Amino acid sequence: MAIDVQPAVSPHLIVDDAAAAIDFYVKAFGAQEYGRVGGPDGKLVHAALNINGFMVMLNDDFPEMSEGKSMTPTALGGTPVTIHLTVTDVDAKFQRAVDAGATVVHPLEDAFWGDRYGVVRDPFGHHWSMGQPIREVSMEEIEEAMQQSQ
Repeated sequence: MAIDVQPAVSPHLIVDDAAAAIDFYVKAFGAQEYGRVGGPDGKLVHAALNINGFMVMLNDDFPEMSEGKSMTPTALGGTPVTIHLTVTDVDAKFQRAVDAGATVVHPLEDAFWGDRYGVVRDPFGHHWSMGQPIREVSMEEIEEAMQQSQ
């Protein structure tokens, strides 16, 4: 029997307290849990969620699997990655994340590229941007706005 594989790109997050992270993502983003695999020490070695219609994987931090280094955003002093969610009703969804415990990094605003856009940091250090298209913007308008901001 052949396994049907659909090409995809899925973020895989490393966190301290993966079980708490799952609870947060359910509250903040309406995540649905596909499942989790616990290790003998109680840490989660793998979990998978559906967030905004797509799979996000996560696990607890295992420094022994990363050359002895912790790989959480907290341990690394931040994250260079932002996970973007294109949503409807961005104001309500942004507020839901904040109410669940996310910290506002960039408040919601009507951005020059045509989205209502903002960024939050989850309690585990990962950044999540949210955007909702609100108007069509040409490349010329975007370029002009970029020139005016310099």
